[in-house]
Amino acid sequence: MLEEGRPRRRPARRRGDLPIATIAELAGVSPPTVSKVLNGRAGVGEQTRQRVEALLRDHGYRRPFPARTAHGLEVVFQQMLGSIAIEIMRGVAGVAALRDCTVGFTDVGPRGSAGELWVEPLLLRQPAGIITVFPGVTARHREMLAASGVPLVAVDPIGDLFPTPAVGTNNWSGAVAATRHLLDLGHRRIGVLAGPTRDLSARARLDGIRAALDHVGIPFDDGLLRHGEFTFEEGRDLGRELLTLPAAPTAVLCGDDLQAMGVYEAARQLGLRIPDDLSVVGFDDVEQAGWLAPGLTTVRQPFAEMGATAARLVLALAEGRALTQHRYELDTTLVLRGSTAAPGPR
Repeated sequence: MLEEGRPRRRPARRRGDLPIATIAELAGVSPPTVSKVLNGRAGVGEQTRQRVEALLRDHGYRRPFPARTAHGLEVVFQQMLGSIAIEIMRGVAGVAALRDCTVGFTDVGPRGSAGELWVEPLLLRQPAGIITVFPGVTARHREMLAASGVPLVAVDPIGDLFPTPAVGTNNWSGAVAATRHLLDLGHRRIGVLAGPTRDLSARARLDGIRAALDHVGIPFDDGLLRHGEFTFEEGRDLGRELLTLPAAPTAVLCGDDLQAMGVYEAARQLGLRIPDDLSVVGFDDVEQAGWLAPGLTTVRQPFAEMGATAARLVLALAEGRALTQHRYELDTTLVLRGSTAAPGPR
């Protein structure tokens, strides 16, 4: 029994229990405005949106999901090569099926570089979690999703999104393995088509190449380095630059398989035979890599496993469980095909 005259103690309010009306009062706005921010709708000024989002984060607010949508995951791409996207979706779907989750996907296309336009339609679907697989995701997107209580996991982001969990591969070790393979074949003049300097994975791959060369005492030749986007056209044009140098490389390491396919075309135009006159190595092991003639030696990224890992992480966050780390790196594998051989006379 309570002692007579002693005031009753109110139970402590848990984080996230504040009603929308209280959040609105603290922010100096109306409850409908808070609701718009929570659901990612337009019609709210940027400063007001940021003020409301900050309060929602500070008070640990998580939006309760309706039962009919609580188990939906959304995967966001941006004009990704179909074979990679399918593998990632296969991994996500495999995990989701075990948890009775639905999976949807969005290709933001050009909208990926247009600020936050892709976020609002996804929030209207009220997903349990979002997995992004495109370079345009930013800390600002993370904040918008966090304010609505939607967890985010990024697959292979180009920059540091800490504390957003990220899933990638060990790009450094993959590049080391590819470089050692060429060195073991006897190549010493190795050209490099690296990805964009803004891309974390591209920088890691370049660092791996440098480390492998340094290990055997071969200085890295900056004259044999070109940076470009991960496209066929960049591989073709930059590859031609390398292959028409007075002292051309006997092998080219490419930032991805599309660049490698471009180098194939540059070699064809110049009358060079692969691998007799030139060895080529890619990165990713997309489906088309095995269709080339000769087949492309490349570093395989486990895209399905990356998707599955991202799905497990975002579902854990949706259930309120804490993660033990924020960066998850999976192993790569060197796949040997017919595009590499000992250097021939040039």
